[in-house]
Formats: sequence, structure tokens, C-alpha cells
Amino acid sequence: MRYPQGGGLTAERQCKREELRLRAAERFALGEGSSAIARDLRVSVRSVQRWR
Repeated sequence: MRYPQGGGLTAERQCKREELRLRAAERFALGEGSSAIARDLRVSVRSVQRWR
């Protein structure tokens, strides 16, 4: 089953997820590793890798 745009998240959860992506992007610019970012943001390493 495929989810519509947004991956099946509510508008509120989509907003929070976007905030996480932006925080991760700031850390990408600092050269931090995916594992450290994932641990601190409490998401999977795979999510961080996709965002990168």
C-alpha cells in the first residue's frame, strides 16, 4: 500500500518531521556523521542517510 504525499503523517507530524530534517541539514554542514545525528534526533540512521 502506498501512502499519499507526506507518508501518512498528520499535518502536525509532517511539520515536526520537517523541523528534524532542517536540524539534520545544519549538522550536515558541520560535517557530523549520520550515526551521531540519528542518535541525537532519535531517528534511524537510514532516515538521516536519505535526508543527506
